[in-house]
Amino acid sequence: MLINHEDKRIPINRQAEMLGVARSTIYHKPKVNSYNSELIDLIDEQYTKTPFYGSRRMTEALKRKDYQVNRKRIQRLMRLIGIETIYPKPNLSKPHPGHKIYPYSLKNLKINSVNQVWGTDITYMRLKHGRQR
Repeated sequence: MLINHEDKRIPINRQAEMLGVARSTIYHKPKVNSYNSELIDLIDEQYTKTPFYGSRRMTEALKRKDYQVNRKRIQRLMRLIGIETIYPKPNLSKPHPGHKIYPYSLKNLKINSVNQVWGTDITYMRLKHGRQR
């Protein structure tokens, strides 16, 4: 986009040299593989339904739809479109170094009466009927 093909005052090879790119990259037209484009659409559709599928399950899902694919191709295409499996990553219980650490206030407190200390829990529970509309 920075190369001006119509400007005859500065030759294309000089423009490429000024930008620090090889002249061959200016003329390169990437090949578009329609089969890969179709696979990317299918991977994206399947990922929307099942974001926990990795490359192995995604490969099997596409094979069930009669597509000739292997795991390495699916891995490459998933990486290309920025799709990553959703699963619990390791070391989730480690605190972030920048976060403040609050002291435990009840450490040395002797609890010996009712309503002296209260606690709460904000657990999310999905209801049978879902959200109200």
